[in-house]
Amino acid sequence: MTTSNYATERETTEGKVFTVTGGDWDQVVSGTDPINDERIVVNMGPQHPSTHGVLRLILELEGETVREARSVVGYLHTGIEKNLEYRNWVQGSTFVTRMDYLSPLFNETAYALAVEKLLGITDEVTERATTIRVLMMELNRISSHLVWLATTGMELGAINMMLYGFREREYILDIFETITGLRMNHAYVRPGGVAQDVPEDAIRKIRDFLALMPKKLKEYENLLSGQPIWAERTKNVAVLDATACLALGVTGPVLRSAGLGWDLRKTMPYCGYETYEFDVPTHTDGDVWGRYLVRLAEIRESLKLVEQALDRLKPGPVMVADRKIAWPAQLAIGVDGMGNSLEHVAKIMGQSMESLIHHFKLVTEGFRVPPGQVYVAVESPRGELGVHAVSDGGTRPYRVHYREPSFVNLQALPAMAEGGLIADVIAGGASLDPVMGGCDR
Repeated sequence: MTTSNYATERETTEGKVFTVTGGDWDQVVSGTDPINDERIVVNMGPQHPSTHGVLRLILELEGETVREARSVVGYLHTGIEKNLEYRNWVQGSTFVTRMDYLSPLFNETAYALAVEKLLGITDEVTERATTIRVLMMELNRISSHLVWLATTGMELGAINMMLYGFREREYILDIFETITGLRMNHAYVRPGGVAQDVPEDAIRKIRDFLALMPKKLKEYENLLSGQPIWAERTKNVAVLDATACLALGVTGPVLRSAGLGWDLRKTMPYCGYETYEFDVPTHTDGDVWGRYLVRLAEIRESLKLVEQALDRLKPGPVMVADRKIAWPAQLAIGVDGMGNSLEHVAKIMGQSMESLIHHFKLVTEGFRVPPGQVYVAVESPRGELGVHAVSDGGTRPYRVHYREPSFVNLQALPAMAEGGLIADVIAGGASLDPVMGGCDR
């Protein structure tokens, strides 16, 4: 389906096909007769809060029953993938982090792994940098799932869950700010490693969070799991079995809630995940309730992974040794946020002309990447997040395209919604956990 703001019409062997974007509204509703057949066509979104900001749903209703549902995306117009073609490979981290803005560290890590594969330096990334990537991604997975619990609770009437979920998320964002200088959109994971090391006070904060979070998870379960209204709104609602998930390309917690334990950290390991001890939670009902249980269980598994990563943090460099690739800056957290450490500035400005030249050349021009193309995927909080990166041998990407799980998983919404009640559209759509920044790249 097109994401243009203008209506388009094309001929097919079966007749005319109309795209639902706004300009062809007359054609969409012309096939219904609300007086005689009691069917109406309504817009849900894109401004509706429960459609996650900028998702538009076209619903054909018979009473409160959904007879047909169509998803319309494209309202953000970020153009991130196209912009990457006009920036060097290092600058790309600053763009991709803004795609799925609830899990920016997964966007960055997938991009960095793809660039490193093109460069042929995958095995040169240091152990400490790889461990930090796992640590940060699993903290990010927890924070993303907390947003899902908070917003879904609010959308289904459990208003207190909104408060609790965002309250605990603040702990993680504070940790991210201590490490990267930013709460979101970090550009922290770079090709070759990470931007800077993890300070000791951040490690203390993570330890405190590990002690706090299990108690909070019990609070969530006490609030929701035994609540009859929550159970009524989630059990046997928006059911999608494993066969349908595979047919539609659905991955992540939605697929695992249907009984298939497909998790790239286990099936196609990266960043050393094969050396960590953790389970892949699954459920068998394939409904909103199952997705809720799977995400709660995944938070517990991520806490285990964070603790293991902390125990593995050995002293060492956080960037590859090759100075032609390594990010030249030595960043530090200061009163002005994040910037070059004063010692590094003094060195490149006053002691070493060679360092100064290298610094500005790498920052402005970047490094060359050998021609070729790769596909690298990671397990994001929403499913398989893949990067198809193409290089023509220059300092800028020829093409970078993301296989974004929010975009792919939204294909399942009509299958989940049609035949159900309009209220269940909200529950089913929320259970997919779409982030529209990932859809509209």
